[in-house]
Amino acid sequence: MSELSDLTLVVDETHGAVLSILPHDLLDLSDIERCRTTIDGFMAQMPAPELPTTVTISDVMVPGYGDEPEVRVKVYTPNSGSGGVSRAMAALCWIHGGGMVLMNADGDDDRCAQRAAEQNMVVVSVDYRLSPEHPAPALVHDCYAALTWMASNAEELGIDPERIAIGGASAGGGLAAGTALFARDNDGPSLVGQLLVYPMLDHRNETPSSHAITDPRVWNRTANHLAWEAYLGGAEPTPYASPSIATDLAGLPPAYINVGQFDLFLDEDIAYAQALQRAGVAAELHVYPGAFHGSNSFVPDHPTSVRWRTEEDDFLRRVLGT
Repeated sequence: MSELSDLTLVVDETHGAVLSILPHDLLDLSDIERCRTTIDGFMAQMPAPELPTTVTISDVMVPGYGDEPEVRVKVYTPNSGSGGVSRAMAALCWIHGGGMVLMNADGDDDRCAQRAAEQNMVVVSVDYRLSPEHPAPALVHDCYAALTWMASNAEELGIDPERIAIGGASAGGGLAAGTALFARDNDGPSLVGQLLVYPMLDHRNETPSSHAITDPRVWNRTANHLAWEAYLGGAEPTPYASPSIATDLAGLPPAYINVGQFDLFLDEDIAYAQALQRAGVAAELHVYPGAFHGSNSFVPDHPTSVRWRTEEDDFLRRVLGT
């Protein structure tokens, strides 16, 4: 892949129109606090999503890992899941994106509530601590704490502890992969699948695609480098923090990995899918032509984005039985 300093030269008109309105300093991580403020301001200009009225959203503080602080989670429960339902619902532990340093669980209300409503499942979204204030392993510990809380409180939540999947987008996808490894190695809750949406998996930034994407309006090489620095905090990375360096992937749940053609994470996501397959793990890989990092959310009605969402939902239905 050649260097792509301006994605508008290669994407179609619809994707290019979105890129044209994104500020060039949106992902300037040279000052993380300022970047958070910039993104909050940009997001505040976006129209508020219409959430389904058939889902109840609640905030819960759950016990942290070991003696670490409590973790805030958001629980999305279909209203039809109460009362006379004879079968416990499937559940998804969802982890938001943001490069390990940005965003929070509230930004995924639309995604989580829609999925809960459409598939009649409980979604638990983790509002994990952010780096650099809380470097690794804090973030994976928070996600694992939420996952174990789900399994331990399955009856109260109305979920089937044998039908729990984990998933996330971007940094959340990397955290989902790391949490799945952590759960396997610590006799944690059994998972039936992992939905890894353009996951952030490799701290090394050595692949061709990690060098190629330099457009400052999307997740780019400079932002990725600074985010990994903040997340690792100078410590030696573990496979839970940087799953691409894991040497043993056997025994993990089936995985679904997707990524756009013009995504910084393209090569590392393909490599992780291949490594899972070599380890005997069922791994499904989708590469979407013409798409950039997060473009499925920016242009949700584009045919590529519609197919993208449909195929994600189909995977969850298969592994969760929804």
